[in-house]
This record gives sequence, C-alpha cells and structure tokens, in this order.
Amino acid sequence: MAGASSRVHYLSDFSCPLGGRAGGKPRVLRHEAEVFLSTGREFVYVYDQEGGMLTAVYQFPDQVWHLQLLAIRRALYVLCARTGIYCLSLDSQNRSVIQACEDKEDEAHPSPVIHVDPDACVLPDAALCAFTVLDDMLVTLVQGPTQWKMQLFERPCPGEEPRPGGQVGEVELSTCTPPGGVPEKPAAPCFLPVLCCVFPPDSRAPHGHPQGCGCFMLEEALFGLLFGADATLLQSPVILCGLPDGQLCCVVLKTLVTSGLAPGDPKVLVKILHHLEEPVVFIGALRAEPHAEEEARELLLEENVHSDCLVALGHQGRTLAIKASWSESGNLVPELREYCLPGPVLCAACGGNGRMYHSTPSNLCVVDLTRRDTPWNPEKPDRSTGGLPSMLCPASLNICSAVSLCVSSRASTGSSELLALSSKGRLITCSLDLNSEVPVPAKMAMANAGQKIKELLLDIGDVSERVSFLKKAVDQRNKAITSLNEAMNVSCALLSSQEGVRPISCTITISWSCLELRDMLMATCTLENSSSFSLDQGWTLCIQVLTSSSALDLDEAGSAFTYTIPVDRLGPGSRREVTLPLGPSETGVLDLPVTMSCWLFYSLREVVGGALAPSDPLEVPYLEKLPLNLPKQEGVCLPLCKRTVDMLQCLRFPGVASQPAQVPCVPAPACDPVESFLKTCQAPSSEPTGAAFLRAKYLPPSTASIRVSAVLLRTALEGGHSGFHLCSATLQWLLAENAAVDVVRAQTLSSIQGIAPDGTDVNLIVHEASREPHTLQVAVTDLSPAGPIQAVEIQVESSSLANMCRAHHAIIRRIQTMVTEQAAQGSSPPDLRMQYLHQIHANHQELLREVQTLRDQLCTEDEVSSYSTAQKLLQIYKQLRNPSLVLL
Repeated sequence: MAGASSRVHYLSDFSCPLGGRAGGKPRVLRHEAEVFLSTGREFVYVYDQEGGMLTAVYQFPDQVWHLQLLAIRRALYVLCARTGIYCLSLDSQNRSVIQACEDKEDEAHPSPVIHVDPDACVLPDAALCAFTVLDDMLVTLVQGPTQWKMQLFERPCPGEEPRPGGQVGEVELSTCTPPGGVPEKPAAPCFLPVLCCVFPPDSRAPHGHPQGCGCFMLEEALFGLLFGADATLLQSPVILCGLPDGQLCCVVLKTLVTSGLAPGDPKVLVKILHHLEEPVVFIGALRAEPHAEEEARELLLEENVHSDCLVALGHQGRTLAIKASWSESGNLVPELREYCLPGPVLCAACGGNGRMYHSTPSNLCVVDLTRRDTPWNPEKPDRSTGGLPSMLCPASLNICSAVSLCVSSRASTGSSELLALSSKGRLITCSLDLNSEVPVPAKMAMANAGQKIKELLLDIGDVSERVSFLKKAVDQRNKAITSLNEAMNVSCALLSSQEGVRPISCTITISWSCLELRDMLMATCTLENSSSFSLDQGWTLCIQVLTSSSALDLDEAGSAFTYTIPVDRLGPGSRREVTLPLGPSETGVLDLPVTMSCWLFYSLREVVGGALAPSDPLEVPYLEKLPLNLPKQEGVCLPLCKRTVDMLQCLRFPGVASQPAQVPCVPAPACDPVESFLKTCQAPSSEPTGAAFLRAKYLPPSTASIRVSAVLLRTALEGGHSGFHLCSATLQWLLAENAAVDVVRAQTLSSIQGIAPDGTDVNLIVHEASREPHTLQVAVTDLSPAGPIQAVEIQVESSSLANMCRAHHAIIRRIQTMVTEQAAQGSSPPDLRMQYLHQIHANHQELLREVQTLRDQLCTEDEVSSYSTAQKLLQIYKQLRNPSLVLL
C-alpha cells in the first residue's frame, strides 16, 4: 500500500482523564456539523464543528458506556453504567426531561452543565451492557448470572414513562461467568460487548443513523450466505453481537419478535458465525470490491452504501473478514479469512475504498482490504467478485493516542477525514490523502509552503511526544530490571551463607548512655556490606523490638515496635549504624528480656510498581500481558540477625574500676521521691534511713541458686588455658556481653555487685558447692552411684524480686545453650539414681499443691490472717527457687 499523508487539526480540549476499558468506552459520533462525544466519564459533550464551540454538556449519574444518535428524531440514547438507558431530546424548545443548571465552581466546562434528570431514564436496568436503537425498536444486551440475554423493546421516546410491558422478544446467548455473580450494583466488566444492526439491501433503509453508528447494509449475496434464507425472505434486519469471550453471533430480528409465539427452543434463533478467542471490540462493514472511478464516486454520494465485506476485530489484533466469493465450481460461498494486526486494539472504524483504520497505544494504522492485484472486469460484473487479500499490511499514519474514531469520505477529492478523540481528551480532525496514483508535484507552490511546514511540524511534534513517552517507559523498565537483578544476587548470597560468614551482616551492641539527663539503654545496629553488590532503591532495614510482659502483670502481653530505615545506597565495603533507645521508660521500668530482630526488606511495589504504573491511559492494555500481580505489601524479606537483651547485659557495676561510661549520669535511686522525703526528715546524728535502707532492714533480699556440674563448665569454658579459675571463668562467661567483663577478667573476680536499670542492686556470686556451705545443702553424693559430683553454685541476690527473676532467667538461658552445644559434641551425663530424682520431683509437686492452697486462702482470709499466709507462701517460693538438682 502506498504511503499515506495526513494533516491534523486541533479542535478542542476536554481535559478530563479517560475511564479506560473497565470504565466507559470513549465514543465519538458526528452528524452534519454536530459532534457528540463521551470520554468514559459521566459527561456527554455536544460540539459544533462549524462554529468551533461547545454547545452543551450533559452530566449523567454514572459513567457513560455507550451512546447512539437517532438523528431523524433528534434523540440521543445514552447507556449509563449500572443505571440504564437515557433518552434526551436535542431540541432546545423541548427539554422537559432535564434540568439545566450552571455549575459555577467547575471552570473546566465553559458552557453550562446540564444535569440529566432521573426521569429521563426510559429503560432502567443495572445489568445492561450494550444496546442499539432502530427506527421503532430498541435491542439491549443484559449480563445475567450465567447467560447473556438479548431483549427487544418497542423504542421509547423522550419524555415517556418507562414501560415494563414494552418488551417484545427475548433470547439467551452463550454462557458467561461474571466475577462474583450479579450483586445489587454490579461491577463494570473489563470488556463491553458490541452490538450492531445489519440491513438487507432491499429492505427499508436505516434512516436517521449517522455513519459509524453501528448500522450498515450488506449486499444481497453476502447477506443471504451469512444469515440464511429466513432473513432474506423476511427482509429482516439482523443483530450482530460480539461477546467478551470472543464469540460472534447473530439473531434475525423478526424471528426474535415472534419468538414468544414460536414453538421449540428459542436458542435455535441464535447463530454463531465465528469465535475469535479474544474479546471482540469492533464490528463493521466496508466495500472491498474495487470499482471504476466513476462508479466509486457515485457509490460514495449515496446515503447508504451496500458493503460486501464484514469485519470483526479482537482486542489483541486478531481480525476476521467475511466476503462472498466464487468457488471453482461456480457457486457463491462465504470466504472467511483471519489476519493478525498490531494490538492491543483501542478502537477501529471502516472508511471508503475498502480501508479500515485501527488504533493501538502507539500508532494509528490503516489497512486496505481490496484485492488490487486482479483488475476489475466491467464486462463480467457478476463474475468479478474476487477473494480477499492473502495478507494485510498496515500503514502508519504517524498519529498516536486515538481512543475513538469516526470516518467520513469525500467523493470530490478522493480523501477521507478522521474525527478522533485522543487519550488526553483532545478532539482532532485528520485529513487523509490515501490515493497512491496522485503524482507528487515537481515544484511546490509558494502559497502552500507555509501550510506544509505547519503540517510537518505537527507530525514532528507528534512523533517526538511518542518517542519521549516510549523512551521514558523503557528507561523505567531497564532501571527496574537492573534493581531486580541486583536484589536477586543479594538474596542468593544471603540465603546460600546461612552457616558461614554472611556477605551482608548486622550486629547489635548494647551500651548505656546519658540522654536528656537520664540513663538510657541504647542498642546500636551496624549494617555492613561485605559483598560485591549494592543496596539501592527498594531496600529497607527493619528492626523489631519485642518487649516481654511486665513482671507485675503476667497477663499483660508484651509490646512490639518495628523501625524501618530506608537504605538509600550501601555500596560494597560500606556500613551504616542505627542507634535505638530501649529504655527504661519515664517511670524507670525496663521490661526484660527484650528481643531484637533485624531483616532486610525489598519492596517490589516500590521498584517494579513505578515501572508498571502507566503515565498515560493508553498503556493500560499492556498491563494485561504482565503476569505480575502485586499486592500492597508484596516484597522479599531476608533475615539478618536476632538477639535477646537480658538483665545480665544491662547491669552496671559502679563499684569496680571500669570505663567512665559505666558510671550513671543521674543515679536512679536519687530520683525516688520516697527516699528524698526520708532523707529530708533524717536527723544529722540518727541512723541512716531511706527506701533502700528500710527495704534492706525489714525485707531480706530475694535469692535464687543454680547448681551446675563443674565438669560441664570446665569442658565448655577451659579451652586449654593454663591457670584456669573455674569460678572466675564462669562469671566472665555470664557477663560476656556486658562491658564489665574486662574488669572481671583482669581482677579474677568470682562475685560482683551490680545495679539494675531501675536502680536496685543485683549481686552475682559464683562458688563451688562442695567447698562452701550454703543455705540448702545438696546431697551431691546421693545423685550418682559412681560417686560424688562436683558442682558450681551460681547465686543471684536482689532486693527486687522482679530483677532477681530476670537475672535468674538470663542465667538459665545461657546454661540451656551450653548444654545443647555440649550434647551436640557427643558428651553424655553420668549415671543417675532415678529413685532420687523421682523423690525430688514428688517434693516439688507437693510444694506446688501447697502454693495453690495458700493462694486460695489469700482470697478469703482477712488482713491479719493473710499476713501469716503470705509469709508461708514466700518461704515456699524460696524453696522452689533453690531446687536440689545439679545441671549436668
């Protein structure tokens, strides 16, 4: 096909975003000088092309899905989403069905906005998806729970009340499966069905329908081959229906009228012509048989041209063309050909000279369906019906962003004029010169030079805009692919090094610091990148701090806080530190232990979502081909480290020579209001008072002891060092994550006195149970038949029962880890006397039953009796905290 030249003229700008396929489909109709258009929103515009001005703007209750003009009656029929069909009279003297009011706040519309009254709805039905209107009939397509249903009504007129009894006929089409059934207010389908009406050549012409309104005539041969003898004998129009599942079917209108009286199955009235296997988006007809120049101009001057080719387009570009052709035996047979055009198809229109126009997100193309390789024979016109071309070669018109088309032909000049609506709401006209036989003049006239330059500049600007858009989209996708590749390398490096040294690591250190005149326990998380990859956009360091429940309220659940720190850029060999406060709170409470978890999160939505998000509505159809469906919080989570901060790590030891950071800025006991009051009341010569003194004098410290096998400790801690001191090594092992461990190691300490975060004292004493007497003597010799077991006793003393429990829990956690590691190395405990263990278990069970009895008594006794019960209960708790067992 020869190259085509185009001249684009800008008419108006409606500057409103389009609804896309899921909303209403943009629509442009032209009748004489008036242009009727909808942009997929709730507005319908009437534009005067000769005067170059907007004459009316109609606002409907919901999105406009389809509109059709019955020009001879000056009636505009509009399908409103989830509402029904409205009928508007375009005569200025008869607007009884609408209420006009000017919206002063909306400056986007220069003319008054006419709000359509609900009384203008002539056919209310929330399930209506398509319609076509004839002179006296209205055909609708309804989406049911399991079937598409075609209904026929007597055409309602403007101002008439809806008539439920006006239905004439009904038939069910193929099965459909709408998502979620049909709710009270059904959702908009992704693809709307297409309806059009085909008239036989000898029937009454479809008066009053503008070109491109979905009504056309087919020549007698093709009409009879497609729709059968019934439609030909009855001279009946045929309704063509293109469904979202790809089926192309037809129903003879006059048989549908009498289907209620006809016996048998009504489904036999439906004939399936073809299946495109993709949503049908356009049905049209054109003249594909070439004619002589004089006859072609006469046909173009007629109001209704008899078309000899039926075409249907699918969403992805699959095209069906049907034409009557002569077989080898001399009979007329329908010839069906399928073509593959560039897609996805946004809109299409049929023009003169056998040409069809279709728009994609990147271009507007024209194809020629006439077979020009065999010359037309005027001597045998009946035998001149040739076949369809073997292939279609689309020619680009260098126009993009067209979402709705309307074509008109000019017989005098042999050119076509396109009326198009762009994706940005711009109404344009395009004059096309598609005559390949017109010679190119050797010398351009000076009068046309300026106009030619303007046309070239418009073409350059259009192509430049399209290239800029495509370049931006390609750059975004390349950047996203590079980031995804880097994220894949980081993920593989971390997941493949779970046991050894990790290429990207995070370490947590604990220290005390003075913050706003208060001692605060600070956690420093150091993220270090030792790999050869970079952490760029999309990576986030997440730190979760999970506190335990309060010791005073065990039923209270712990709280969790998650900190997210974006990793802007962390190259190879770089590190980043994040410092977080852990407590204590303003009341001096620090619920221990605290569990800290660190992980890296890669947000796919942040990286890939930006590349997939269309910056132009035309890019929406491309998203169907992408299998990636991203939820709001989709991403990749890579764990780095986990650490538990307990009481042993938070203890401070101001009584030993340590670094200045160990000395608290403001001692917590000095802030106690009770102690401050007692100090002011104390006489200079009296004995010391205060909360700490009274607590130490009248309330003995809470004590817990843990006995561990000396062999187990020596095996785990000795490490081949000479001059090994077991008690000091055990204390060093307990305080290995505390800053005071260097002082313990230097001074070979076996006991130390510390201060808890709330200011109370916590003492740690380590000694061998066989050398020093203690409160509860352990018969270590009765435990094993092989002989006495040497044990090390670890004692915890504190005036605060809660802090003593926290320290006791921290010690037990370390011993459990040690026992597990030694068991993994194959070490086994000595033989034990099972009878002795059973006896100890029975004694503890008896103590627990006694605890339950005393707790029940506390609920019923008075204040005097409950004091004695509480003392007994405290004694039993002390026995339970000092079990007669040795950890082996």
